[in-house]
Amino acid sequence: MQYTQVTIFGGTGFIGRYVIDRLADLGVRIKVPTRNVSGAYFLRTAGTVGQVVPVKCNIHDDASVEAAIAGSQWVINLVGVLTEKGKKNSFDAVHHKLAERIAKAAAKHNVERLVHISALGADKNSASIYSQTKALGEEAVKHHFPKATILRPSIVFGEEDRFFNLFAQMASVSPFLPLIGGGNTKFQPVYVGDVAAAVEKSLTDETAQGRVFELAGREVYTFKELLQKIMTMTGVKRPLVTIPFGMAKIQGAVMQRLPGQLLTVDQVRSLQVDNVLSGKTSVLHDLGIAPMAVDDIVPQYLGRFQPGGKFAPKKANL
Repeated sequence: MQYTQVTIFGGTGFIGRYVIDRLADLGVRIKVPTRNVSGAYFLRTAGTVGQVVPVKCNIHDDASVEAAIAGSQWVINLVGVLTEKGKKNSFDAVHHKLAERIAKAAAKHNVERLVHISALGADKNSASIYSQTKALGEEAVKHHFPKATILRPSIVFGEEDRFFNLFAQMASVSPFLPLIGGGNTKFQPVYVGDVAAAVEKSLTDETAQGRVFELAGREVYTFKELLQKIMTMTGVKRPLVTIPFGMAKIQGAVMQRLPGQLLTVDQVRSLQVDNVLSGKTSVLHDLGIAPMAVDDIVPQYLGRFQPGGKFAPKKANL
């Protein structure tokens, strides 16, 4: 194991940090391709001196991607975007074309294991371009590297997540919280630590090769239930205002042009379809992983959104 080298695309992101921590404990050497090498230096503390090495890479260039993969026995692709920003960072460029570029390079350099992170609900026939391109990326990976393991996580939660933190922050400053489409869309959030564990198992368990795993948590929640849970955890109460899908798309068309892109038309399209296990593929339990519950993890980091802060004295029950 100590002579194994892994290249992790997207290692500087939310999921990547947890994956690097786990693999560093295995003793493997880790290369992290990035456009900003100095910005990735914080990852080096995950391992021993010289174990985690950020390397300069242009993910849109075939030769640069090949150079990042050369010499590695394992390759992981964690790169994904939630909103589009120009042609180079479009859904198709990142989810489809980059996935294909990495798979082709991995095959060319005789990589032993390739793990590709897709998304729960990936579907070429989806109204969402995000979901369409995730499915196209899967197809490209399977074509060029048939033994690749494909992981499809649901909404991923953890201390740095962009779901629970976003809505907790909104609740702290907004007079209301939006229930897009009535808040009936179902989700099955998965803990980031469980996703990282699934990546590790996909690399070390030969039976995972060539398979697709859907990664989801224990419980299914509606969007409305998740917002109510966030308010309970933070102690902040806000009215929930229903916004029909049609109106939400109009708002998304405006907001996607603003800095931060808090809502886009494509995200509204995604919210029109439940994001839960399909029952058609393998799951976390098939990798020997018992998923953590939302209530076990999320309250630990949403405490900072409580009025007065995490350590504010609690009001006595009168």
